[in-house]
Amino acid sequence: MYLRNNKSAYRNSGIFNKMILLISFLLLLSFLFSLIFLQYVYRIYDRQIYEKSSEVLGMSAVSIESELKELEQLSFAVGSDEQIQDCLRKLLDYPTPYERLVLHNKIINRLVAFAGAEKYVYSMMLMDANDGVMTAGNREGVSQSLQDQLKQLAVEGGGSNVWYTQGSKNSLLAVRQIKSYTGSTFTLDHLGTLVIRIRVERIVADSTNMASGEGQLIVVDTASNRSIYPAEPLLTPRELAVEVGRPEPYRTGSYAQGTYFIAKTESSYMDWTYINATPFNEMFKQITILKRMVVIVFACILLLGLLLGYRLARSIARPISKLTEKMRRIEKGDLDNLEEQSLGLVSRNAQDEVSQLNRTFKMMIRRIRELIDENYAKQLVIRETELKALQAQINPHFLYNTLESINWLAKVNKQEQISEMVEALGYLLRSSIGLKDPLITLEKELSIVRSYVTIQRTRFEERLDFRMDIPADLQDALIPKLTLQPLVENAIRYALEPNIEPCMITISVSRTSNGLDLRVADNGPGMTDQFIRDLQQGRIQTRGEGIGLANIKERVQLVFGGEWGTEIESQPGMGTVIHVLIPYLKGEHGDV
Repeated sequence: MYLRNNKSAYRNSGIFNKMILLISFLLLLSFLFSLIFLQYVYRIYDRQIYEKSSEVLGMSAVSIESELKELEQLSFAVGSDEQIQDCLRKLLDYPTPYERLVLHNKIINRLVAFAGAEKYVYSMMLMDANDGVMTAGNREGVSQSLQDQLKQLAVEGGGSNVWYTQGSKNSLLAVRQIKSYTGSTFTLDHLGTLVIRIRVERIVADSTNMASGEGQLIVVDTASNRSIYPAEPLLTPRELAVEVGRPEPYRTGSYAQGTYFIAKTESSYMDWTYINATPFNEMFKQITILKRMVVIVFACILLLGLLLGYRLARSIARPISKLTEKMRRIEKGDLDNLEEQSLGLVSRNAQDEVSQLNRTFKMMIRRIRELIDENYAKQLVIRETELKALQAQINPHFLYNTLESINWLAKVNKQEQISEMVEALGYLLRSSIGLKDPLITLEKELSIVRSYVTIQRTRFEERLDFRMDIPADLQDALIPKLTLQPLVENAIRYALEPNIEPCMITISVSRTSNGLDLRVADNGPGMTDQFIRDLQQGRIQTRGEGIGLANIKERVQLVFGGEWGTEIESQPGMGTVIHVLIPYLKGEHGDV
């Protein structure tokens, strides 16, 4: 019952109260959900940061070992070099001291060529079978006891690469026994021992991107628990031994120099252990501060959201309440005072929905007033038009009856020319006024032209030479009504009237690839190309009062499409030809 009453109260409350309740509920729900979600995310983040540290350490280890494998290939390339092989074989034959010096120099030059191209090579040393020593790069001395130890280690390797960690100097040596081979023949005679000193610190620096002060990557020899890199690690030798022996891949522990997060991984290529030591406080101090800041920011957002929600609800509810009140007034008001009872002044700059609603309501009221006035005016115009239409129906019948009377009188008085003109004029008027069919056959259009020419021949007599060249099989083609007659009228006006010489006007029709070409030609004064362009662009005002070329072109395109129309072909002194291009449609297509 209590819940039902609350639902009813919520439904019946105003927009303002609903929006405040809804915004408050959503903000509180979002705040609680965000806190729970953040705690969950922080726990996941704490776990993943340990896992990611191990993954990054593993990637660094893979990168370091990849470089070591390339250096192993380098030792093979040096040991199998043909020039070095040849010189070492010659040294087995106990050459003279001069020849021995020359051979040593050749080998040193080859070693320099190999060492100079590798940034991770500190030096190269080659000991031949007769205890001769050749060095390229840094000439740091190697004791005789170490040389003997390296030779024995190379022999045990049997020609493969052997890695050796050099005592307290934290140096890494690549040792390989050089055996003889000629072409594809392997004699496997002992020729010497190759020792390459590796820059471990440079390989580690290029394979990791840890900034100084944030942590340290330690490379430990698992067999001796001695640090290969760096020379002075953060952890003591005893602490390193303890960490190497632990099974956990990562953990947080306290050491002599502070609390560190330790992540380690075993090498699959070397007998090494990679340890990443990161100061714990530096790693997690910012995360703790961030957690507190997030809670504070969310609390501020909650308060700010409540304040802005209150103002938003108020800005929406108040104008809507005013608009509702105005609508109720207009609903009961006088239609003559609609606009006076509208919203009054409404800002035009405001673009929010409520302001647009107010402006639209005010415009609607104004439009209603205009529509009322317009409707009243239209009713008056309709009545007046109906009256005039009834009166106008008398005029065409009166005109036709008058022309028939004139025609009868002309025949009674044997005035054949007047009778012919009156009959032509009557047919021309009926054809011009009757607009029921927009398309007529070419035969009917030519009948209109003949009636018009009959009237004009009475005026111009022998000066008008009119001819038609129309194939009989094309006379059933459909064309827009009053297409040719206006063109003949223009030819008479602009080619015949200005001259005293006879003018020949010809109408011809021919088939094209996809339609008809209707031509009206005259031998008048013609037109220049510039005059034709100005005429087509409407820059010249003609003196005609009938249907012009633009009207004919517009009607043709309206009926048949934009690809059809008219074209003008004219030259000064050579006459003018007007082309009307239309599709070929026969009489049965009268519904076009």
